Amino acid sequence: MNILTAEHLKKSYTERLLFDDASFYLHEGEKVGILGINGTGKSTLLKILAGMEEPEEGNVVLANHVVLRYLPQHPVFKEGQTVLEAVLDVHKGDDTLYNLESDAKTMMTKLGITDFTQPVEQLSGGQKKRLALVAALVAPADILVLDEPTNHLDNAMADWLEEFLKKWRGALIMVTHDRYFLDSVTNRIVEIDKGKIYSYETNYSGFLQLKADREASALASERKRQSILRVELEWMMRGARARSTKQKAHIQRYEELKAQEAPKSDSKIEISSVSSRMGRTTIELDSLSKSYGDKILFKDFTYYFLKNDRIGFLGPNGCGKTTLMKVIAGMIEPDEGTVTVGQTVKIGYYTQEIAQDKSAGIAYMDPSMRVIDYIKQTAEYVMTEDGRVSASKMLERFLFPPEEQYNFIGKLSGGEKRRLNLLRVLMEAPNVLILDEPTNDLDVTTLTILEDYLDHFDGIVITVSHDRYFLDRIVKRIFAFDGKGNLRQHEGGYTEYAARIALEAPEEVVKAPAKKGVDTRVKEKKLKFTYKEQRDYETIEEDIAQLEGKIEELENSMSKFASDFVKLNQIVKEKEEAEALLEEKMDRWMYLEDLKAKIDAQ
Repeated sequence: MNILTAEHLKKSYTERLLFDDASFYLHEGEKVGILGINGTGKSTLLKILAGMEEPEEGNVVLANHVVLRYLPQHPVFKEGQTVLEAVLDVHKGDDTLYNLESDAKTMMTKLGITDFTQPVEQLSGGQKKRLALVAALVAPADILVLDEPTNHLDNAMADWLEEFLKKWRGALIMVTHDRYFLDSVTNRIVEIDKGKIYSYETNYSGFLQLKADREASALASERKRQSILRVELEWMMRGARARSTKQKAHIQRYEELKAQEAPKSDSKIEISSVSSRMGRTTIELDSLSKSYGDKILFKDFTYYFLKNDRIGFLGPNGCGKTTLMKVIAGMIEPDEGTVTVGQTVKIGYYTQEIAQDKSAGIAYMDPSMRVIDYIKQTAEYVMTEDGRVSASKMLERFLFPPEEQYNFIGKLSGGEKRRLNLLRVLMEAPNVLILDEPTNDLDVTTLTILEDYLDHFDGIVITVSHDRYFLDRIVKRIFAFDGKGNLRQHEGGYTEYAARIALEAPEEVVKAPAKKGVDTRVKEKKLKFTYKEQRDYETIEEDIAQLEGKIEELENSMSKFASDFVKLNQIVKEKEEAEALLEEKMDRWMYLEDLKAKIDAQ
């Protein structure tokens, strides 16, 4: 059943047409992820669906008695309220809500807000976002509309939110850049592309395949059109034979084919490697310590960065990650220890938030400045692998075409400002890149290209990020803050780190209260397979082999039916189901193998 329908939407922002006769629907229980390049209208669509903004044309219909709750990208609260009052104020007048205060406190604690009497004006931007998330999630709803819910969440918080939304039974519409999150939570992906809305009944992994199929089908149709056009053109060029009805039909067919628009391919961000030569000495951190009051952020931290190091820093919000980045960049002095920076080192610092005033320094973006002037004040030209490239050409490569380069920065979306700021950092030609939460507000396309760029970047990459996919893709070594001032080194990306932490976590043993005269010693229960586990263990390898063979057959079939879009979709769906089943079987196999090893070791 449809609980939300938007039809024939048209919406413009400045001179840009965001939606042109676009439509959207939402069924009960659907969990939809919205994708699209920054500036295509993702946040605007959420505002329209949530009733916060009106389209120029079209209408939005919400089913009767449906409750919708909305998380904005940049929430604003009334000054003079405490954090608890701010949450309760959102639900003021709703007498059906019980235990709201208790539930709000529990949820705020999970999201790192523990002082319930703190005035909202004292909160950072990240804390306000988490408070707004509590306000959206704490009360029952039929539809959640969430704009970048994972921004400003540390890894533990993101894991909690992921599990919350997976178990949540209502409908969900969200914009997020977190690809693992999208894969785990959503069952439909909606893409905004060139004013149109495309729907894919799958998660993020399936979307990538289906989108590739859609583009391949469109290109195949275009090749066919061009082939027919050549034949028709040859016929036309032979000269008029008889002025017959048949000839007129040929001419009409030719004109119709010629008038058809070719499929437009997505714009791609092209980033040629831009960096300066680095000498023998890089950056050396020796016994660094930093505290604020009684809170120790880090103590006695020593590390010498190697050429082409890829380092990630992890830890809960407020543990000192950004402070350490600023110490490395020379923006903050440590309490103890030294930072030695080589003479040839050139640091590019990509900050977490865009500054709102000039006093904040490097990340300030004057809204009255033109896009081209903002980049030119860093460099008119830059040397890349392709040679000397102008600021204007680099802007084009970052999806700012010439007609948009003279727009004012104030007209850009939040994501476009982040992309522009990223270009400014790269135009400095650094050989050490410090990226503080680079995935916040950047679209998935930009992130993918940034990751490809970092693969070829000739220098050191240091990043703070809660994005598990980004960390897996980029870093080779992780330093994790333990909350007591210590940093522990782990080799590999996020998945290896999480697996190691899970193995090291002590198993909790719940003991019953001791009774007088009763032996309270824990009796060890011998491990053994259940009947089902034993049966699965005996057959699972054969099941996996059969599924792998089936997937291979389906992949071969895809090439045979490349031009039959209906059949291709059926094969793709069958392949996705087989792959999902294979993943389940592999997880089951790993569990059974681990259990068998423990049984054998008894």
